[in-house]
Amino acid sequence: MTPDATPSPAERYARSRLTTRPGLQAFQASLTVDLDPFQLEACARLEDGDGVLVAAPTGAGKTIVAEFAIFLALRTTHDKVFYTAPMKAISNQKYQEFAERFGAAEVGLLTGDTSINPRARIVVMTTEVLRNMIYADSDLLDDLGFVVMDEVHYLADRFRGAVWEEIIIHLSPQTRLVALSATVSNAEEFGDWIQTVRGDTAVIVSEHRPVPLEQHALFGTQLIDLFDGDPEDRRVNPELVQLNRGAASARSGRGRGRRSRQDTRERRGPRIARAPRWRVVDILEQHDLLPAIFFVFSRAGCDDAVEQVLRSGIELTTPAERERTRAIVNRVRLTLTESELSTLGFWGWRDALERGVAAHHAGMLPQFKSVVEELFQERLLKVVFATETLALGVNMPARTVVLERLDKFNGESRVPITPGEYTQLTGRAGRRGIDAEGHAVVQWRDSLAPEAVAQLASRRSYPLTSSFRPSYNMAINLIERFGRDRSREILESSFAQFQADRQVVGVARKVREQERTLDGYREAMQCHLGDFTEYIAIRSRLSDAEKRLGRTRNRGQAQELQAEIDRDRRRLKTHPCHACSEREDHARWANRWNTLSASTAQLRRDIAARTGAVAAVFDRVTEVLHEAEYLITTPDGEVEASHTGRMLARIYGERDLLVAEALRRHTWRDLDPASLAAMAACMVYEPRRDDDEVPEQFLPKGAFREALATTVALWERLDGIERAHRLPGTAPVNASLAPAMHRWSRGGDLDDVLRRANLAAGDFVRMTKQTIDLLDQIAQVAPGGVGRNARTAVDSLRRGIVASSSL
Repeated sequence: MTPDATPSPAERYARSRLTTRPGLQAFQASLTVDLDPFQLEACARLEDGDGVLVAAPTGAGKTIVAEFAIFLALRTTHDKVFYTAPMKAISNQKYQEFAERFGAAEVGLLTGDTSINPRARIVVMTTEVLRNMIYADSDLLDDLGFVVMDEVHYLADRFRGAVWEEIIIHLSPQTRLVALSATVSNAEEFGDWIQTVRGDTAVIVSEHRPVPLEQHALFGTQLIDLFDGDPEDRRVNPELVQLNRGAASARSGRGRGRRSRQDTRERRGPRIARAPRWRVVDILEQHDLLPAIFFVFSRAGCDDAVEQVLRSGIELTTPAERERTRAIVNRVRLTLTESELSTLGFWGWRDALERGVAAHHAGMLPQFKSVVEELFQERLLKVVFATETLALGVNMPARTVVLERLDKFNGESRVPITPGEYTQLTGRAGRRGIDAEGHAVVQWRDSLAPEAVAQLASRRSYPLTSSFRPSYNMAINLIERFGRDRSREILESSFAQFQADRQVVGVARKVREQERTLDGYREAMQCHLGDFTEYIAIRSRLSDAEKRLGRTRNRGQAQELQAEIDRDRRRLKTHPCHACSEREDHARWANRWNTLSASTAQLRRDIAARTGAVAAVFDRVTEVLHEAEYLITTPDGEVEASHTGRMLARIYGERDLLVAEALRRHTWRDLDPASLAAMAACMVYEPRRDDDEVPEQFLPKGAFREALATTVALWERLDGIERAHRLPGTAPVNASLAPAMHRWSRGGDLDDVLRRANLAAGDFVRMTKQTIDLLDQIAQVAPGGVGRNARTAVDSLRRGIVASSSL
């Protein structure tokens, strides 16, 4: 706000909060910028003793609220703060930021494979680490004043979202929650639920982007504004509409007789010729719109894009920038062997970085991605081709975001991106304190309609929907801590059930309305001669039988149906209502009654399915655990975990029950460390393709193959039990990664292992870390040789690029 600007009522109110709170005053004095109204409001509520849910656009400054929670904790003698993030990359980034801001001695990091200063006052961690701490009743939870949950909208993630709900439900009432979310359309609903389970929680929503976003279309090589005039009006630019019509007309005019090229251009207008990527980069540079992030919805597409731009000869950096880039990149070189550098294509990658161009996706080695992020933040990279994972919290704002497509492959088919996804992706555009505005550029295609793109860019709809589902591990831990009945009550307080109950309210209201309408229909169909409901039932039965007779080709069935039809016709003609002069009027009302009655019955079934839905799934999960003897009933009727149930309580993952069952039955007893590592890989690996299966002859020999066959048999048995109890079951065991993991555990070189795995380096490192995580759990719960072999396997896997990526 400039000195001469008149503050708005909201700003005046927010500033008043500042003057009455000494902690907030001191915090503001430590900053070099003024706090925005939503930041002041959130910080004031924290100083007042409340928790907060802050929903604001990417780059709006939500982290300031987290920093104020840290500021408040450090003003006490003992309070601690846990900062949770959904991804290790974000955790690592936040750890570095906080260590610089608050001092390395005050900050720790816990990400499963990294443990630094865990007893610090400020500890950054992945969300799963905190969930596991809560279930283990860790002493690190003592004196926990605040928990910051960054990117809390991850709660909607169908694979990991339940972890966020578990934490929110189970955190100590004395710990205040600071939930930071992207702008979601139902923030108030989410806030109401947090208020219900945790008490006083302020919901602060800001739609304001600190850096305005300009929307453009790249039509061929023409950069055109998407909107015309006042941005608030959101009126589609007429020039874009006209160009698109001309291109559509040109396409529809092909093949309709011979015309000269000149005549076609004049009559039909230009067709859309998509500019190559190097040309798009050139256009952005001419318009001073670099640095830019191009979102390309495939890893191979990102890598290909870098190659295309490099082949054009583009160099976007100065000699000084190239020298600085090389110094940063060479830090990675020191952690890898010459053989690994060659396998990973280090030299070509470094050359691209020095020219200001890079890719960023999950297939890359973590330290390679980290370097790309650092260089981009240092403004040494000018163009990054990235998959959508970059939009999820990593601090890499650009001046411009380019969307090459407005659809993506979801694993089954190409689907349009949602308004929420569009908002998340374009949220990277505009660097606060650097850019006057950010820019979003949609590269135009023949199939796009200006009005549809404008609507996509205008909507901010991003509903947060729970993906919560009780797991076996969760059920065991809850019952151990609270008993079965209390666990059921806790699950009924989940956001999933909260949303279902709210939906039930609306459905129940509709049922009541339809029931009143049914009463009116019933009255209108009354007949003074007899029971018209009975009469219309005969008519309906007769009509249905006649339709079936027309479809049947079986002579015997046809004779039976004809006899049924003859009987109903006689009943119809002899029914008292058949003689009513208003019979057809009554029938019309009766047909409406039948249709609405069927609809109402379906709504009642929906209500029954939603009411207590989460607890009902919990009941089915506990039934499976009882049948498999992980839960037992004591003589006094209490439900508790068996010895093996307590082992299951310490195993986390999609196949938690199968792992526990294999350990209980000593299925892996004869496996050496390398074979146990290969088996653990089978438990964590999820293939990207249905046909991703390795032939048996490539599997590790000896005890592994027999153990794998027994493990698969265990899975089949458990799958049958799950389906008998109306549970979806877990995915089949997949051994595709086993040969590569076995080879890596036995000291195989990287090039050979990546060939066997058929994975990118980044994917292999990620899967290996997940394998290590499971082996760590096995080492803690499995007695004797299996536990010792698991520890040995961990040491054998944590080497080379796996070890260096954890530094």
